[in-house]
Amino acid sequence: MEKAYKFRIYPNNEQIKQIQQTFGCCRFLYNHFLAERIKRYTEAGENLNYYACSAMLTSMKQEFIWLKDADSTALQSAVKDLDTAYANFFRRVKHGEKPGFPQFKSKKNRRKSYKSKGNIQVLNKHIKLPKLGNVKAKTSKQVQGRILNATVSQSPSGKYYVSICCTDVEIPKYKSTGAVIGLDMGIKKLLSTSEGVIYPNHKYIRKSERRLAKAQRQLSRKQIGSSNRDKARVKVARVQEHIANQRADALHKLTTQLVKDYDIICIEDLAIKNMIRNHKLAKSIADVSWGELVRLLQYKCDWQCKKLVKVDRFFASSQLCNACGHKNAELKNLQIRHWICQSCGTEYDRDINAAKNILSEGLRLIA
Repeated sequence: MEKAYKFRIYPNNEQIKQIQQTFGCCRFLYNHFLAERIKRYTEAGENLNYYACSAMLTSMKQEFIWLKDADSTALQSAVKDLDTAYANFFRRVKHGEKPGFPQFKSKKNRRKSYKSKGNIQVLNKHIKLPKLGNVKAKTSKQVQGRILNATVSQSPSGKYYVSICCTDVEIPKYKSTGAVIGLDMGIKKLLSTSEGVIYPNHKYIRKSERRLAKAQRQLSRKQIGSSNRDKARVKVARVQEHIANQRADALHKLTTQLVKDYDIICIEDLAIKNMIRNHKLAKSIADVSWGELVRLLQYKCDWQCKKLVKVDRFFASSQLCNACGHKNAELKNLQIRHWICQSCGTEYDRDINAAKNILSEGLRLIA
């Protein structure tokens, strides 16, 4: 089993200079080879593969001497990432999509990273990385398994992190409970379960909206290119980072508890990209983060050998009576939150009834 461990690192001035130089070299190579591949493809229909780019990289180091100062494995990883992006472009074209070529990397992008391989070691309060040596780190967990690579990244707020990918990691298994549950996702309520439990939506963006608006106003008043503007940008980034950390913490705790308590979890497969086009609900949908919730549930269920069943998005979970199966078409109106079945007279909460129907449909799909 593969697992990644992410730690914050505190590089000194020399190490920061080396990291920033590696960021720049990787960005330069990515853009250079992307331009070359686009040129050859549009002019002659040729496809410049990874091995050809890798051979060209060797000769480029003679022309651009400063490339030798960067970590060689990071440069190779940048070429490999471009090859993956280019292969995905062709794969989408074959399926009839028109995604366009991969985009060039901008120097103005505040989120930077590079992947490194080689002599990587996790020590007590330091992490040994190629070209950087021992970097001070806050290692909150003990790293298990064999280290494959390390990704050094910088967040928009200016903090540095390293993500260490390991293989052959033994994940502690939870006890099997035999319990099953259906989940209905919403905006007013984050989750409604088939057992009648409601998990509230904390609405982290709404709670920090005033702080964020104030920081953005201060940023807009600063002169472009000034040091004060960069300080104001960091303040905005820290508020946004705080919101993201709050949301991630809540989702991790919730999904871990669900996977620990239930062996089969049934959930609806929502078209989030289409739903977010509704400008009246886009902010709320982005804040509730359904996609991240499903992603966390998926890999945690895979780790624990448990099942996550996705029910089709066109299944009318909210309109069906869980007791008799009668369909009430009037429930397409989202304003109706409680209703009584005209056939059997059962009274329902809209979301809990939907969760029960999702559970029934999920168990039917398994069977």
